[in-house]
Amino acid sequence: MKVEIKNVLVLGAGKIGSTIAAMIAQYHALPVTLADQKIDLASKRDELIARKVLDVNDARALGEAIGAHGVVINALPFFLAQPVAAEAARRGVHYFDLTEDVAATAAIRALAATATSVLMPQSGLAPGLIGMLGGHLAARFDEVYDLRLRVGALSRNATNSLRYNFTWSIDGVINEYCNPCDAIVNGQVVSVQPMEGHETFTLDAEAFEAFNTSGGLGTLCETLKGKVRNLDYKTIRYPGHRDAMNFLLHDLRLIERRDLLRQVLEHAVPHSREDVVIVFASASGLRGGRFEQETRVARVFGGPLRGEERTAIELTTAAGVVGVFELLREGKLPRAGFVGQEQVPLEAFLQTRVGHYYNGLLPGNHNAPLSVNPPGSATPSPRHPSAPVLPC
Repeated sequence: MKVEIKNVLVLGAGKIGSTIAAMIAQYHALPVTLADQKIDLASKRDELIARKVLDVNDARALGEAIGAHGVVINALPFFLAQPVAAEAARRGVHYFDLTEDVAATAAIRALAATATSVLMPQSGLAPGLIGMLGGHLAARFDEVYDLRLRVGALSRNATNSLRYNFTWSIDGVINEYCNPCDAIVNGQVVSVQPMEGHETFTLDAEAFEAFNTSGGLGTLCETLKGKVRNLDYKTIRYPGHRDAMNFLLHDLRLIERRDLLRQVLEHAVPHSREDVVIVFASASGLRGGRFEQETRVARVFGGPLRGEERTAIELTTAAGVVGVFELLREGKLPRAGFVGQEQVPLEAFLQTRVGHYYNGLLPGNHNAPLSVNPPGSATPSPRHPSAPVLPC
């Protein structure tokens, strides 16, 4: 049965939040309220998007704003996920967010035990879409040996020693680089250290590296425990980035002074809107009595949305949450309680109005195969892609 939703509240008017609002207006023609503590009320007008000044630390104002809408999508920093979700649950309003924070997700899951509405955190790219992809691939095997999930939001033309420009939240990057990471090793759920598990690989003759980061798997480890021998998630970067960040975090001990680390990065590392998102997943195991491997690879570039150019990370993250929002409207999600990303069939997501942003993940549409090299092995010189693979 379809769920009637008359309007949507998007909290956080940054690049991701504004893209989510525009995507809902574009593909669902619903009224959207875009709210933040500081917001430009005189910016470009949109007949479907209202702008509102809102301090989420004002409990009364937050509650009134949430209560006036059918759905709240939280695009605020991760440390504001739990209080917003609590207010949504109290008022019976459906809740989605993008958090990669494990503790926030655990708190929201506890709230969901008695909720009368859907509470669905981790609904972006990673965590989010990558969990759907992992669950989809795992289900295609009789017995899964290894499930490897990799995602990178990369600047296309970084010239600094980090080989990185910020394409999304500085706080989010610091959080995933500093917190423990979930994985499954030899059938057991374990905690592994961020920045470790370093590997190099090539994709279409371009060199990359990947390493452990926190939060990307969401609840997938719990869901696949006992069903997969090895499962891990790593972030993709250009070679050399991990060593430079490891120096800052551990040799200079800035992992103990995250506020100072943020100041250093904000002062020295530029933001860029020239980006590419790479999604890679590989599963191997037994299928029909034969040992097989299946991979999915996609590159996503930026493009226009509702009269404005959007980056790849903005489009992919927004599509993740707007896609599951659509599935809620269509009655294809549970009507209440906690919903994990791997509960969403990938095919259903790709058939939503925003699923085309991830068309590269359809069987037969993915790019050249990716080959992983052991740590320390040589890799080709990197080159930047010359043309988009996916239409956006």
